Amino acid sequence: MSIDVIRADYADPSHATAIIDLLDGYARDPMGGNHPLSAAVRDGLIPALAARPDAVSILAFVDGVPAGLVNMFEGFSTFKCAPLLNIHDVTVLAEFRGLGLARRMLALAEAIAVERGCCKLTLEVLDGNHPAKALYRSLGFAGFELDPAMGQAVFWEKPVQG
Repeated sequence: MSIDVIRADYADPSHATAIIDLLDGYARDPMGGNHPLSAAVRDGLIPALAARPDAVSILAFVDGVPAGLVNMFEGFSTFKCAPLLNIHDVTVLAEFRGLGLARRMLALAEAIAVERGCCKLTLEVLDGNHPAKALYRSLGFAGFELDPAMGQAVFWEKPVQG
C-alpha cells in the first residue's frame, strides 16, 4: 500500500476534483452535518480557494485514490503579533480510517505553519467526535484558555446574510 500526503494545487484538475469529492463525503457524514455540498459550493469552491492566498489544502492518497483532506486558512494572533494557521476541515473517508492519514496530514500542516512563521495551529472539533479529540490531544492540541479561572474558549457562530 502506498500513501502520499501532499499540498494540493488548486490549478490541478485532479486535485480540484479530489478536494470537492472528499469535502462532499465529509459534508454527508454525521460529523459534517449529514448534507451534501450544494451545486453552488461544488462549482465555486476551487476558484474561491485559489483566489485566497491564505488558503492551503492537503490531500492524502492511498494507492492513488483520494482518501483524506485538510483545509486551512491563515489568520493572525494579535496577542503574539504573528500569523496562525486555522485547520478548518479534517476528513478521512471511512474506508481509509485507521491508516494514520489524519496524523500524516496534520504533520504536514504543522510543517506548513512553521514554514509560514506561524505561532500556532488552531482548530475546532465537535464535542462528540471522540476519535478526533483523542488524535488532536496526542498531537499536542488542547482547549484554549488565557486564564484557567475564566475557563476554556468556546466556538460560537452567527450566520450573516450579505
